[in-house]
Amino acid sequence: MQQFDVAIVGTGHGGAQAAIALRQQGFSGTIGMIGEEPELPYERPPLSKDFLAGEKSFDRMLIRPADFWSDKAVTIVSGHRVESVDVEVHRLTDAKGVSFGYGKLIWAAGGAARRLSCPGAGLKGLHSVRTHAHVLALQAELEGARDIAIIGGGYIGLETAAVLIKRGFSVTVLEAMPRLLARVTGPEIGDFYADVHRAAGVNIRTGVNVVGLEGRDGRVCAVVLESGETLATDLVIVGIGIVPEVTPLLAVGAEGAAGGVLVDDYCRTTLIDVIAIGDCAAHANVFAGGAVIRLESVQNANDMATTAAKLITDHSAPYRAVPWFWSNQYDLRLQTVGLNIGYDTKVLRGSPETGAFSLIYMKAKKIVALDCVNMVKDYVQGKALVERGAEVAPERLSDTEVPLKTLLS
Repeated sequence: MQQFDVAIVGTGHGGAQAAIALRQQGFSGTIGMIGEEPELPYERPPLSKDFLAGEKSFDRMLIRPADFWSDKAVTIVSGHRVESVDVEVHRLTDAKGVSFGYGKLIWAAGGAARRLSCPGAGLKGLHSVRTHAHVLALQAELEGARDIAIIGGGYIGLETAAVLIKRGFSVTVLEAMPRLLARVTGPEIGDFYADVHRAAGVNIRTGVNVVGLEGRDGRVCAVVLESGETLATDLVIVGIGIVPEVTPLLAVGAEGAAGGVLVDDYCRTTLIDVIAIGDCAAHANVFAGGAVIRLESVQNANDMATTAAKLITDHSAPYRAVPWFWSNQYDLRLQTVGLNIGYDTKVLRGSPETGAFSLIYMKAKKIVALDCVNMVKDYVQGKALVERGAEVAPERLSDTEVPLKTLLS
């Protein structure tokens, strides 16, 4: 049985950054990073963008080259899915019965792509865009396809739609909510992106529920809507979120919350010597008004990883990072800073007609978040406004002649 002073479960952004941060903080013990995928740790965002488009090779997506990990004495154990944790003896066991010992455990397993549960969900021709293997499988089936249905109008679905419509496919996006990006942005942003995609040729359908899939010879050939309408398709891409990979921790008594595992300000779970970070870690977030949430972002994974490393190396500092996200679609870059949960006021800065504008969200007169479309300066300068919870008159915020950095006082 391999024994590690720190075992990291998960080889995504959080797991990789945890190993990097441990060495940066001066940790000299043994580190083992255990992951299900066969590849070295790699960046996920390009999967639905330039990698799918064939504009970026996989080797350019590696978080660090192979020799980096050996130079830093980080052991990467690939092809192992951890399925159980014994907190009494500090042991991990994978699906094949292989065990690993640990002194401290950093759980950075992220989440698996959520699957459809409707009739026909087991047909061939259904794809996710969550891993390198997923995208390779999708690319292999694109040849010969024409009509593509994408279920889910969030970041992944829309980024994928933008790539595929440019490649000449007929693309339909099916979103159950009344508008696109409904869970993460205001109506103005969702409506703007709906118009952009429609202008590019994407068939955007909102407020529609998929209730089944029809197949021919074991392969999907149509999507069935709740209205009874049937849409012919050659393949289906499912982008409806993730299921946090926390079952092994919950099974041994870890407290769960928000669909994940609960952690404190230092990313500690309720299990001894077990830390959790990234997509699967539910935490009370000051920028969400103290609500317990999960953040599915590279920023959150990296910042939590640093918090975990500092805790282990006795340089403890609580996690308090301003959330930020981004999405590239066509020639548009959407950058979000903060969380618009519970906002009561919106301020439009600029004009959607120009393709460059910001939407500023306020709660109790304080700025809580910004969505910036091709407005990099607003995004960069707005971060400080969110961090400080600045109170600024809406008429000043809407004036694009006034740089946001001048409003800090």
